[in-house]
Amino acid sequence: MYRVRPGGRRFRPAVRRLGVGMSLAAALVGSGTLAPVLRWVGELNPGWFALGAYTVLCVLLGVISRPVATPLVGLGAWLFFDGFAVHRYAELGWAGRSDELPLLAFAGAALLASLPAAMPRRRIKVEVIRPAGTAG
Repeated sequence: MYRVRPGGRRFRPAVRRLGVGMSLAAALVGSGTLAPVLRWVGELNPGWFALGAYTVLCVLLGVISRPVATPLVGLGAWLFFDGFAVHRYAELGWAGRSDELPLLAFAGAALLASLPAAMPRRRIKVEVIRPAGTAG
């Protein structure tokens, strides 16, 4: 699919990305779904497996989100990681550097996944060919 501005001659590929609010909602729903799955697998602890699972979730959400929304995607994943994997029983706590690193990792993973969509797209220039004898 391509789009063009009215009266313009340059087509750009249309890329649909989630807005900030929908990205946060998707991050909260996805993170909330991932916590019971990790519990079922037996990996709901502050180890590398849960950290990796939430990072992969942030990458997947970053692919469909705008770069502006990536801090909220990282925050949504961190809330569930910290509340259920680190501190258990949905209790949030801030422990300084040990809580900064997962938060930055989640936001950074989402940002790196969303940046390719933010790059300028190839433009296609279209010329209008008029039949001979018509005024242009």
